[in-house]
Amino acid sequence: MTDSASAQSLDTAIVAALPEGAKVVSVTRHGNTRWSTGKRIDVEVGGGTKSYFVKIIEVNEYLEAARGEFEGAKAIAAVIPDNTIAPIAWGYFAGDRTKTWYLTEFRHLSEATPPFDQLLAIVLKLHRGSASPNGRFGFHVTPFQGAPPMVVDWSDNWEEFWTRDFRAALAYLERVHGANAELEEVAEEFIGTVVPRLLRPLQTGGRDIKPSLCHGDLFDGNIQIDLDSGNPVIFDPCPFYGHAEMDLQCMRRARYAVGYEFVKLYGKAAASEPKEDFDDRNALYTIRNDILTAGMFPNRTFVLDEAIEDMRWLLAKYPDGIGGFKGDLTPTRTVTGGGQVHVDGLKGLGLY
Repeated sequence: MTDSASAQSLDTAIVAALPEGAKVVSVTRHGNTRWSTGKRIDVEVGGGTKSYFVKIIEVNEYLEAARGEFEGAKAIAAVIPDNTIAPIAWGYFAGDRTKTWYLTEFRHLSEATPPFDQLLAIVLKLHRGSASPNGRFGFHVTPFQGAPPMVVDWSDNWEEFWTRDFRAALAYLERVHGANAELEEVAEEFIGTVVPRLLRPLQTGGRDIKPSLCHGDLFDGNIQIDLDSGNPVIFDPCPFYGHAEMDLQCMRRARYAVGYEFVKLYGKAAASEPKEDFDDRNALYTIRNDILTAGMFPNRTFVLDEAIEDMRWLLAKYPDGIGGFKGDLTPTRTVTGGGQVHVDGLKGLGLY
């Protein structure tokens, strides 16, 4: 249904981002999200018509998500322009910094899942064709995976980077659900035992990983097909430069249409060394996604149960932690920190 008043009252900051001379003829509610309001804008310009999509955010703690999505979409479009939706602009409402917006061209999308071999080529192109601007893990603005912000301060050390963000995910979950003694106990043991065992070997013994541009929220809802071009497109990113395998964190569970078969295809094509740890690293990354999902959707208690179960499973598999790794652990390059980032480091972010 067209919002008849919105065509006249569309914020002037958004109108200013449209092509010069564009006349707004209709504004229609479009899309479904808990964190923002999506609208289709139809305009007359240059003797024809064009359509745009604007995402409007009115919740104070999510306002910066517009900037994060813009910067992420811009970075992704520079690598895979045919397989994403390029951004146009973002900003605050004119005279009202309690609302932000993010603008793109409107695309007619199908929720059909693209063939996995076609999707694999796109994801590999994104990971292999991108490079961190400073050679480090992180991002220059704060990205949001749905509601929660990601902690993306620059780091040379992937174990440190991931642990810091995982603790932020746990803090977000606690804000929503309250304290959980069982989770706190198993998570601390998991961070101290399993995380170094699975992540430290990536940057030791002559092994290393390139900080690749990750979409960051690559589940099937953000993977669709452009009906006009026929190309698969990925959109709505939570961007960061990190270990490429992190982009598989939304694919292990049966609830996702782009699922475990895709994980295995990616592993055959591009698993990092040590390759024998690939599947367990995927389980570790999946646990982070489960923690965030359990926070965003509190009624899905089974998601948190799965995360705790998998933490216990990995703890049983790696009881000796990094001490059980038989390979060389000499640092491959100079890194800082050891991944043990605690609650005090998150207080300034308002996460604890």
